[in-house]
Amino acid sequence: MSKRNLLLSAVAIAALSSPAQADTLREAFVAAYQTNPTLSGAQAAQRAEDENVAIAKADGRPNAGSRFNFQENFLRNANSFTAPLRQLSAGGEINVPVYSGGRVKNAVRSAKTRVAAGQYDLRGTEASLFSNVVAAYMDVMRDEAVVQLNRANVGVLSVNLEATGDRFEIGDLTRTDVAQSEARLEIAKGELESARANLIRSKENYIALVGQRPGDLEPPPPLPNLPETPDEAVNIALQSNPDLLAAKERAEAAEIDINTARGAVKPTVEAYVQGSYVNFLDTLGGNIPGADLVQEQSDAQAGLRLSVPIYQGGRPAARVRQAQARSGQAYERLIETERNVIAQTRAAFSSWRASERVIQSSERAVAASELSLEGVRAENSVGNRTILDILNAEQELLNAQVQLVTARRNSYVAGFTLLAAMGRAEARDLGLDGGALYDPQLNYDRVKDQFYDFQSDPDPEPLATRTINIPAPTAEVEPLPEDNSQE
Repeated sequence: MSKRNLLLSAVAIAALSSPAQADTLREAFVAAYQTNPTLSGAQAAQRAEDENVAIAKADGRPNAGSRFNFQENFLRNANSFTAPLRQLSAGGEINVPVYSGGRVKNAVRSAKTRVAAGQYDLRGTEASLFSNVVAAYMDVMRDEAVVQLNRANVGVLSVNLEATGDRFEIGDLTRTDVAQSEARLEIAKGELESARANLIRSKENYIALVGQRPGDLEPPPPLPNLPETPDEAVNIALQSNPDLLAAKERAEAAEIDINTARGAVKPTVEAYVQGSYVNFLDTLGGNIPGADLVQEQSDAQAGLRLSVPIYQGGRPAARVRQAQARSGQAYERLIETERNVIAQTRAAFSSWRASERVIQSSERAVAASELSLEGVRAENSVGNRTILDILNAEQELLNAQVQLVTARRNSYVAGFTLLAAMGRAEARDLGLDGGALYDPQLNYDRVKDQFYDFQSDPDPEPLATRTINIPAPTAEVEPLPEDNSQE
């Protein structure tokens, strides 16, 4: 094998082989899990959703209130001989809901169901984030390999042009041969610049997702538990896909909302205790000489209050019909989500299998292109091939190697996307180290039964890290010792 073939093959292998020290996909997952604003924002949104259970429960709990009033009567009716000049009053009331027509019970059930849906949404956000991280990770690896391949190609074409010029000087080749070599070199330089731009774009996307610059990335580990058939994948997805599970919970919550709306026409019963106190501050009866009136008044009552709706302008019926329509919408969205999950799972399975076949074909194409280039060079040495034939063979080899690198990237991304569609690409499935995983159930258990009015959490601080201080990435890739191409 020629030096050029050895160099290009080594470059492609090095881009997908394990260096001594490098970033790993697991480290990228951990960094994204701990610092990505999309995920931390979704966690905060879920904590807000948790509070709806406590809010719904509050409507079924006792409520108490008090009032205080000071009044100065600076203008009194002339016939009001006992009117006070001023008064101080206070009152209080405690109401205890006894029966609310089922509205509180159903509102609590609905809120709990939506909390469950939100937790599934959070799982879906994790899977989506990790899928994007995998794509960004593999994009950087692919584009680094492509840059190295194109840079090596520029180096080889530079050597070819120099050799072609030397042979032209001695009359062995024509000016056309030199022009063809020069044209291919300039095209290769342009492709190298495009590859560098693609690498920078991939690195920027990686930084936006992971919050760190990519180092020397190691090849990712093999993907576990990939299905054998698309039907197997779909069956798993229908049971475990978080988006589908969330849609089921929301459809159930929308159905519960119908019963909540129907409670508006039912009687309500509440117990109450109330009392008041008034002090006229020795000004009651001040217009009557010698009057000695009691300057304080107080009263208290306790009882049951029954409220029976008779007519509300059609509002309850409209609310019921509205809830029924939204329930229908939720079930339609459930079917829509199920369709999408099935389609995504089958498409990901097909892409994964196709990429595996492309890898096999590309490996054979690389081997054949290497052999072809050696043969063309040998035939050129005896005058049976032209310089253009050599240039075409070199381009075919480069194309095959780029296709192989791209196919390996596509295969891994499609495989991970398939796992995500099956509901097996979340933090708990990946076994991430670097700290405890976020458990949304802990916050829900903490707040679901809280009833104290003045209990709140500290003001939030951002969990995500900013990337403004990360230097702009470059397209520099660590060269191999054999890579002496011109920059």
